[in-house]
Amino acid sequence: MMTPLRFEQLHQDEWSELEIAIGSVGTQTISKSMSLPPTRGARVALLYRRACEHLALARARAYPAYIVDRLERITEDAHQLIYHRPEVGMGRLRRVLACEFPASVRAHRRYVAVAAAVFVLPMVIVGALVYGRPELILSVVSAETAASFEDMYSPAAESIGRVRTASTDWIMLGYYIRNNIGVSFQCFAGGLFAGLGTLFFLAYNGAFAGALAGYLAERGMSATFFSFVATHSAFELTAIVLSGAAGLRIGHSLLAPGRLRRRPSLVRAAQDTAVLLYGVVALLVVAAFVEAFWSSARWLPPAVKYAVAAICWTAVILYLTRQGRDAD
Repeated sequence: MMTPLRFEQLHQDEWSELEIAIGSVGTQTISKSMSLPPTRGARVALLYRRACEHLALARARAYPAYIVDRLERITEDAHQLIYHRPEVGMGRLRRVLACEFPASVRAHRRYVAVAAAVFVLPMVIVGALVYGRPELILSVVSAETAASFEDMYSPAAESIGRVRTASTDWIMLGYYIRNNIGVSFQCFAGGLFAGLGTLFFLAYNGAFAGALAGYLAERGMSATFFSFVATHSAFELTAIVLSGAAGLRIGHSLLAPGRLRRRPSLVRAAQDTAVLLYGVVALLVVAAFVEAFWSSARWLPPAVKYAVAAICWTAVILYLTRQGRDAD
């Protein structure tokens, strides 16, 4: 791991440049009439985003307080200068989706990695166990629920994956949005219990998904089930993991507030994860549309669904890892 001294030496020039850039304005109160020239403003915005990432890294790595304090002061001053006018509308939405959301995911990559591991490992382990011993499904759900799963994903089913009677796909869209947001909210809000709630909900939902997949695969319904979940899971499962990452960030702020009291530390963590949650909501809405109008369609061949699923998974991964890096 990079030492604090090396970290400071590596980024010292950028921090100093940002301090100088905002210093000429920082000596006076920022009013609503003040604005930066476009060229200078673009450079300040780039340095500000870099400083935010450096601040997140410094906190995550528990670097000395003087480094964290300096970065907090720089980013707060730069934020006040850049965002003194509230930006709304499509311009703000485009900037969040094009830069801020994927940058926030990368800045919280350690939390994302932990959340992904807690979610995926129980899914794989429980799925393998239930596939080998199908009766273990009863340790996760009741016999009636297991039977309903077989009805939902039966090759003879008129529409795949419908968990309740609905007259139109639009009704199911509303149900999917509500259900997906509910699961993600649990993973995020569980962070208020020192992160333990987040870990529980991630592991539980992973185990539930694995048990369902293992049970249906053993019953010979793998083609129906996996062709149904393959496409929308690119957005839904990613959103759940990112919700868990935000919850872990909240829990970490309570367990290790650093030099702040727990309440200010919690407020700061909530601010840090706000953009992350905006992106989560967008992913869940996309997942609901795909699930309601694409995944459940019986007229689409499984091969087509798998091909589109591969494109969606690739697009999501590239978006979160590469989008906006030129501005970082």
